[in-house]
Amino acid sequence: MSAARAFIRSSTAVLAFTAGLGFAQTPGYPTKPITLIVPFAAGGGVDATARLLTAKLGELLKQPVVIENVAGAAGTIGTQKAARSPADGYTMLFAVASPLNVAPLVAPAAVRYDSFKDFVPVATIGTSPFVLIGKTALPANTTADLIKLAKSQPGKLNFGTDGVGTSLHVTAELFKQRAGLDLVHVPYKSGPQVLTDVAGGQVDLAVLPLSLAQPFIKDGKVRAFGVTSLARSPNAPTIPALSESAELKGLEMDAWLGVLAPANTPPAVTAAWVAALDATLKDPEIARKLGDIAVKPQLIAGPAFGEYLAKERKAIAGVVQTAGIKTE
Repeated sequence: MSAARAFIRSSTAVLAFTAGLGFAQTPGYPTKPITLIVPFAAGGGVDATARLLTAKLGELLKQPVVIENVAGAAGTIGTQKAARSPADGYTMLFAVASPLNVAPLVAPAAVRYDSFKDFVPVATIGTSPFVLIGKTALPANTTADLIKLAKSQPGKLNFGTDGVGTSLHVTAELFKQRAGLDLVHVPYKSGPQVLTDVAGGQVDLAVLPLSLAQPFIKDGKVRAFGVTSLARSPNAPTIPALSESAELKGLEMDAWLGVLAPANTPPAVTAAWVAALDATLKDPEIARKLGDIAVKPQLIAGPAFGEYLAKERKAIAGVVQTAGIKTE
């Protein structure tokens, strides 16, 4: 849930502090390579984003930053490994919402960590919107058309996501709830499978990452109804924001990506990471490459990042409770 604007002032204060601290003020760190745990398989969108940053981070921190992919259970296995790692700054987590703010709500018995007690929020690196798409055969060209169509035949249209209790599922349920629709959920194992079936006409609708769906949208294989950010994405300015529709005014649910450290990691270490991330995101080439995969560079650091996570958890909890989403 994008709440970045609410925390810009506090983020700026944190950045001012870390800028003054600088890398020279973290004596003895780092002295060896740093592991960045990505809790998803290599080659996926989260992994690709992390890999755009590691070379520059290593250059700034003066030690290699090495990615370790620990996939499984919607990111919870890798997240758990990071939570149990030594709090010395040599194992960090490249995080997203699913294992931190969705899994604890939909599968609490299966999650072996506390997202707020077992981690120190370091900083976000950016946000990326989801997009609501549909098969081209649907007799609807706009979000308003789609809402009218769905209301005229409750329970007839379906939507695909990458599984029960994922961020995509929660976002689709938010759309349903805000628009007052009766749609049938069709869970898949992955986003690309959903996209293929929407393009093939087997599924009516889907909420997917913009970066994944955009090539199919450009080729006319699927229809884009709107992005889930409050404003249009600079990477797809012709696609409306869902919030532009009267029924969905204020709707906002972006994916974020960021770095967390195990609890009790020394403040000087996390400050060094904030400074390195800030400098990395200001690199024009990295910013361009992030834009190519529909990620908007955006740094929310320290306590402000913690507030962001808490606000997102509260919003997701409301959607989950209303929809009755459980994976156990």
